Amino acid sequence: MDPLRNPYAPGAGQRPPELAGRDTELASVDVALERASRGRPERSVVLVGLRGVGKTVLLNALRSRAIDRLWGTAKLEARPGHSLRRPVSSALHLAVRDIAVRHRDPERVREFLGVLKAFALRSAPESAKLRDRWQPGIDVPAATGRADTGDMEIDLLEVLVDAAELARDVGTGVGLFVDEMQDLSTEDASALCAAFHEISQQGLPVVLVGAGLPHVPATLSASKSYSERLFRYVSIDRLDRPEADRALVSPAREEGADFTTEALDALYVATDGYPYFVQAYGKAVWDVAPRSPISADDVAVAGPMARSDLGVGFFGSRYERATPAEREYLRAMATLASDLPEGDGAVSTAQVAGLLDRKPASLSPARDALLKKGLVYSSERGSIAFTVPHFAAYLRQSPA
Repeated sequence: MDPLRNPYAPGAGQRPPELAGRDTELASVDVALERASRGRPERSVVLVGLRGVGKTVLLNALRSRAIDRLWGTAKLEARPGHSLRRPVSSALHLAVRDIAVRHRDPERVREFLGVLKAFALRSAPESAKLRDRWQPGIDVPAATGRADTGDMEIDLLEVLVDAAELARDVGTGVGLFVDEMQDLSTEDASALCAAFHEISQQGLPVVLVGAGLPHVPATLSASKSYSERLFRYVSIDRLDRPEADRALVSPAREEGADFTTEALDALYVATDGYPYFVQAYGKAVWDVAPRSPISADDVAVAGPMARSDLGVGFFGSRYERATPAEREYLRAMATLASDLPEGDGAVSTAQVAGLLDRKPASLSPARDALLKKGLVYSSERGSIAFTVPHFAAYLRQSPA
């Protein structure tokens, strides 16, 4: 069929034509935004799940809901080894620009921008030379005595409180949307928890919506024990069969095409309901199908093409980032996972060491490097799992 009309969109964070299976999450954040707007305490939301389940897509959709409510929205991504201060500064600047156009007191806006600039300027140590200092694009003098201590817990709370009060003046709020939360430093995780603990107690219109890998709850809990009660963790997993069918059928029908029941059966087996795989297989099968309805034979023809694309882009690009020692560790994990019910899941670090005939301590550097690269995660002590669904099967089928 015409590739120009292909409705499927596999890509990192790229919104599919049909956001299937996420209605509950969208509705729950709508409620959180409305409650916060009314000054009612509301827990912030953190989406957790493996790579490719659509966390970033959902995060962007939730941000769009906040924008529709005229909230100021700040979107940023945590990065390993980088402080949140600079990205928070840039994101809040954009959020406040949306609020400022409706604010009746330009001086109040300028006061906040001065506080934000003071917060931003502390991204570099006081000993840094002028050429090494980041200069935020905020055309007002930096304030003094507010959000400028250099202590992230104090400064983040103060700048968020001031942003909330500015938004409350126009009857809205501020949404902070943070992706890749597993990469937060201990200091930044602690600061976020402390800030939103106080914000919740004050009933201020600020909501955090985060996204990250399954061990994010453990990361936040390690920084502040009360984080378990502070955030509402929402597990984002594969789509069930009706929603996976909807993700394929609805876009096709918009283009005047359809699938046979047998084709949908074959596609669910191939994709296991993972949203990224659904889009990848949908794109491939559309390109090879000669006509509508798309049949099971078309799926069989498209299968090698889809698997090849996933092998290069989704799986292969991650595997290439690993060193030889790290790849050995990954392959040992994949071998052990073959004994699990679905051929995938968490395995024991002691078993990995046993299979490789090594002492567990000698494998710590490889394991720690894989954790930092986001290829594996550990939700509990002594266990390790892949962050990417079907990665174990990919490794077992690929030559070493």
